[in-house]
Amino acid sequence: MQHDGHGATPIRLALVGIGKIAQDQHIPALQSDKSFELVAAVSRSGGIENLPCFTDIGDLLESGLDVDAVSLATPPQGRHAIAGAALDAGLHVMLEKPPAATVSEVADLAARARAAGVTLFTTWHSREAASVDAARDWLAGKTLRSARIDWREDIRVWHPGQEWILQPGGLGVFDPGINALSIVTAILADPLLLQSARLEFPANRQAPIAAQLSLRSGEAAAEAAFDFLQTGPQSWDIVLETDSGRLVLSDGGQRLAIDGAEISAGTDEEYPRLYRRFASLVRASASDVDLAPLQLVADAFLLGERVEVPPFSF
Repeated sequence: MQHDGHGATPIRLALVGIGKIAQDQHIPALQSDKSFELVAAVSRSGGIENLPCFTDIGDLLESGLDVDAVSLATPPQGRHAIAGAALDAGLHVMLEKPPAATVSEVADLAARARAAGVTLFTTWHSREAASVDAARDWLAGKTLRSARIDWREDIRVWHPGQEWILQPGGLGVFDPGINALSIVTAILADPLLLQSARLEFPANRQAPIAAQLSLRSGEAAAEAAFDFLQTGPQSWDIVLETDSGRLVLSDGGQRLAIDGAEISAGTDEEYPRLYRRFASLVRASASDVDLAPLQLVADAFLLGERVEVPPFSF
């Protein structure tokens, strides 16, 4: 089954988990990328037109279908077993964010990928937003004085009826909030360290609906506010004060302004860029496993003050 992706031969890929993110992002990106041939779906709730669909990863592996890689777009709970089976079978694996339910699970998958000699790619799609690279380049050599993250969106719009996201391991508001953390950890020179956190849990739920974090990066203080109950305009903004001016990343990293003047903007190419990166990793026989965003979320659960707020229902 193993395939290194060299030359013009497409990487034969099965998509595991055919939910909203797969339909909206993964399938269109794969269908437009000649480095891949989408050969199968693995899902209990719906497949991909004109492709075989398997109930679970075991059925795919036992089918004899020629497949080189899998991309997992399932909820993080239970993903470790699926990814582990694929890696042990010699398949390259790409993981939707967050890569697994725990930090320890990702560390184990990284070790298994090394042992099998295959690629593991823990993706952070917001790092591929149009202006993130430009922000990192502008910050190089500058001194950070303070940072502010405001990441506020409506769970009913972006995750309608998705009960898993408010269950243990679903991360709650950290499912979008981790996107902000993935950007900031990619563009700042110094590590981001959590100092304290306040987590707001609905009385009937096991994951937070809002969170406030206090962090540090070098000598600079950073504050983050995550809210899953934002109606009307949504905000995905990062404001960095430096010794050379104010940097504002908005629209989830799509737009960049310096001292109020927009210097970069672009269209949404996050998932096409992720799959181009996955193809290059497979061809280089390399992995890309970055735990920093997930570790910060784990730290928030470790240090966070838990506050009960009114019940939530979709």
